[in-house]
Amino acid sequence: MKKTVAMGLAVTAFVMLAGTASAAEGLQPGEAGETQAKIMMGCMIAVAIAGISSAFGLALAGSSAVAVTAEKPELFGKLLVLQVLPMTQSVYGLLIAVLLMMGAGLLGGTASVDLGNKAFGLGGIAIGLVVGLTGISAIGQGMVASSSISAVGRNPDVAARGIIFTVMPETIAIFGLLVAILLMAGLGLL
Repeated sequence: MKKTVAMGLAVTAFVMLAGTASAAEGLQPGEAGETQAKIMMGCMIAVAIAGISSAFGLALAGSSAVAVTAEKPELFGKLLVLQVLPMTQSVYGLLIAVLLMMGAGLLGGTASVDLGNKAFGLGGIAIGLVVGLTGISAIGQGMVASSSISAVGRNPDVAARGIIFTVMPETIAIFGLLVAILLMAGLGLL
């Protein structure tokens, strides 16, 4: 858990520092700027849809975890693992957004593609959509996590099975992440 928090803080610091540097440079003029704006839209779609879905999933699982922990506080560690699983979809959205911004030269440095080609902007939107829409699986994952938390409350020995059942909906988001990475590699954005 401490590693996850440390990694989150490191990524946030990186994005803030890189964003400050790129803000001084601003967007490219003309068609290159339009392409960068479309790629930013792809970033927003990836982070927003996956983030909202993760928030719903976390809320579903969290409400069950609070109820079970009130009666059995010794299960806190097992329940916490189940409760945080729907958060990973938002991490995928953040990862793809950072990679897209790096590929478009929005985090400092130069773009890895010819931004004069408008197809890269549409590609950025498509990549954001793939990650964002598959990130909706976080809501279903939150439902499964909620049921698993209730089951662990009745029988703590089923915690590992509950984690396995809860991880299954995430495979959809992993597929989306892989497709997004393959698309970025194919377009030269990586």
